[in-house]
Amino acid sequence: MLESSEQLNNQAVRLAFKGEYPEAIACLKRAITVEKENYLLWFNLALTYRDAGDFEAAKSSMEYALRLNRRNEDVIEALANLCISMQLFDDAMFYCITGLEVNDMNPHFWNTAGVIHFQIEEYVEAADFFEHAVSISPHYYDALYNLRDTYEQIGNRTGLEECNRKLEFFKGRK
Repeated sequence: MLESSEQLNNQAVRLAFKGEYPEAIACLKRAITVEKENYLLWFNLALTYRDAGDFEAAKSSMEYALRLNRRNEDVIEALANLCISMQLFDDAMFYCITGLEVNDMNPHFWNTAGVIHFQIEEYVEAADFFEHAVSISPHYYDALYNLRDTYEQIGNRTGLEECNRKLEFFKGRK
C-alpha cells in the first residue's frame, strides 16, 4: 500500500498534538518526498518544528512554504510571528508589510506590526497599528488588549479606560 501525503500529514498532526514531535517531523518529511511542492506540508512542518523548539528549522520551512504560495495570509502571518519569537523584528516587519500588500484589510497584520513596535518600545507607532487593527475589526480582542497596554505605556488614560470598558463588555458576552 502506498502512503499518500495526505495520510502522512494527518498522522503527523495527530502525533504533534500528542507532543510526539520527532515522529511528526519524520511523517511530514516523508510526505514532502511524496509531494514536494505542497505548501501545506511545509507549513505544517514549520509549525511542528516551532512547537518542538527548533525555530531556525521552523523559519526555513515556513519560508519555503511562502515561496510555494506567496499570497497565503496564514503563512505570512505565521512567519511574522515566528520572527517575533526569534526577536528578528526587521524580518517580522518585512513579513507584516508583505501581508499588508496582499490584504491591507487583514487586522492580524496590523496587530502584529503593533506587537513589533511595542516590543522595541515604539509605543506611539504601536498604538497607531493597534488602532488600525481595531478600526478594521472592532471585536478583535487581542488587538484591543494590546491597544490597552500600549495606551497605558504612553499615559493615554482616556484610551486605556475605553479599552477596558470594551474588553469587559466582550468578556461578558463569552
